Amino acid sequence: MSAIPSLQTRLDLAGLDDLFTADERIVRDSVRTMCERRIDPYVADWFERGEIDDIRGLTKELGELGVLGMHLTGYGCAGMSAVDYGLACLELEASDSGIRSLVSVQGSLAMFGIWRWGSEEQKQRWLPDMAAGTAIGCFGLTEPDHGSDPGSMRTNARRDGDDWILNGAKMWITNGSAADVAVVWAQTDEGIRGFAVPTDTPGFSAPLIKHKMSLRASVTSELVFDNVRLPADAVFPEVRGLKGPLSCLNEARYGIVWGALGAARSALEAAITYAGEREQFGKPIAGFQLTQAKIAEMYLEYAKGLLLANHLGRRKDAHTLRPEQVSLGKLNNVREALDICRTARTILGANGISLEFPVIRHMNNLESVLTYEGTVEMHTLVVGQSLTGLPAFR
Repeated sequence: MSAIPSLQTRLDLAGLDDLFTADERIVRDSVRTMCERRIDPYVADWFERGEIDDIRGLTKELGELGVLGMHLTGYGCAGMSAVDYGLACLELEASDSGIRSLVSVQGSLAMFGIWRWGSEEQKQRWLPDMAAGTAIGCFGLTEPDHGSDPGSMRTNARRDGDDWILNGAKMWITNGSAADVAVVWAQTDEGIRGFAVPTDTPGFSAPLIKHKMSLRASVTSELVFDNVRLPADAVFPEVRGLKGPLSCLNEARYGIVWGALGAARSALEAAITYAGEREQFGKPIAGFQLTQAKIAEMYLEYAKGLLLANHLGRRKDAHTLRPEQVSLGKLNNVREALDICRTARTILGANGISLEFPVIRHMNNLESVLTYEGTVEMHTLVVGQSLTGLPAFR
């Protein structure tokens, strides 16, 4: 009997590596190598304790690797392709959704917001340090009472001479307590506007959110603004309304389309390995039909998800990607990744709930990814409106 091919070879059953150029595979493998060295040995402990050791050191290493704002150009950013960025997100989330969230919020929300909508002075002040990982950013849109309806936000900014006075609160903010700058969206007399808020400004605070059972290897905070006085040059000069924050969210959602597949792949790998080693009734459980049916279905959805992610990435690089297509990708890939993790948990049985294996950690994390940056319901309605031509949000 011939030897069983390596797990990596078996996981490329569909030949999906052929989708990517040699340079893209180098980017992917570089991120994977860094994650194997710097994150994988420690992340289960971070998750269990609910804190990341030396987040600033980790962020600096991610900057040195070039993944922070890697799809942006200039200001120290790597200027790489959307597919490169997607593959990086996949590898980061294969380690943990919280680590991918750190990178996604830094690059696709905070950095992209400044890069796309900020003044030249704001870009020069913040982007080089953020790309290097020596400054951390966060993104303030969601509020305690306003998630899917950001247009009803209560955080407000009013003019006081040449300054702005910012009041309100934001909730569930990744990187918040560690951030040096917060990109904050607020109601003004001129509509919703964006601000680059240094976190050492008097009146700003970022209490850490505790008692989470998901994304525990991630800094999650509330942002509180108590008469925060900002100079005139803190506001983004031109953008008004929801166009600004929604453009940032679209960037981050694109990364999630890829990232969720990393969690799925990690769970699938764990399930295949475990099933090959766990013996019941005299043979490995991988040799039973029901287990093989689960593994085949898991791989099928993973492969389809990667095909979709790559297609959307190629469209993004061709500047033809539409927001509703990103919604389609997030809706499908996160939902299927979560189902893959849940199925993997059944293969591992009781061991599936142990942090000795990555499955329950990925499963819990994806419960958050399923609803953040657009809930399942909202993305379903975006897709539904695209197909029927009729909005159903109200």
